[in-house]
Amino acid sequence: MADGRYDITNYDLNPTMLFVSKKKMTRTSSYHSHDFAEITYILSGKGQYFVEGKVYDVQPGDLIMCSPGVKHHNIVTSETEPTVECFIGFTDFAFHDMPENSIMLKGDPYVLRPSVELKQQLSKLCYAMLAENDTNQVGKYFMLKSHLIQIMLLLMRQIVEPEPTQEGCNFESHYKNYAVNQIINYLDEHCSERISLDRIAKNMYLSPVYISKIFKEETGESPINYLIKIRLEKAKVMLEAPGPVSIKKIATSVGYDDAYHFSKLFKKYYSVSPLNYRKQAIGAE
Repeated sequence: MADGRYDITNYDLNPTMLFVSKKKMTRTSSYHSHDFAEITYILSGKGQYFVEGKVYDVQPGDLIMCSPGVKHHNIVTSETEPTVECFIGFTDFAFHDMPENSIMLKGDPYVLRPSVELKQQLSKLCYAMLAENDTNQVGKYFMLKSHLIQIMLLLMRQIVEPEPTQEGCNFESHYKNYAVNQIINYLDEHCSERISLDRIAKNMYLSPVYISKIFKEETGESPINYLIKIRLEKAKVMLEAPGPVSIKKIATSVGYDDAYHFSKLFKKYYSVSPLNYRKQAIGAE
């Protein structure tokens, strides 16, 4: 696979999506394995995982890959700051030189500690899957499956060396993709700050009009709408966490000085106020 000639076909990558869920791990689970593949992504908190006889310290952004038969369990190391985890179960896929329904990570076969860029991509996809799972929209299964396939491809790109760049590539398209990716990274890293389109443009050395145009073309939404979604997803995580953090403090930490404006936005997107969302999250535990 390292010679650059590896490619993926529909026969490799047409998985059956089994489930996606989020859970706060307040208890150490039993040592177990599955007959399907399971990805565990650490959304927040710190803890440990015991996988095939080895203990791993895990933190936000880490990914645990458990292929069929791999024995594992979580270990709670802090009652005040337990891990919050996204679980994804899937099956019916096969990659070259790997056992059926398995992904063998490069380096350590079970735990991936992503780069900053990869962590941002994985986080967005996990949150998108969790949000989609809470809806009853038409095509829900296929939307979940599409996000899963993106996650699987990102993992395979950590394993397989890229092919050499071919001559005659579309430079304009490549530049647009690169620019939009840089904008997304900037929004992720600075979402708690005051951000305007002019500020993004100044940081990118591009005009606000051009930024809005290419971002809309590539993502289907404006940079500001994308920023709102990032902020509100971070606010949801904070509302689910234990501790008496005020709504005003949460609003400020995700970039909103006006708690009332933050609450209106939150209710507009999730059809529930931040306060009631917190009550529901605590009540579900």
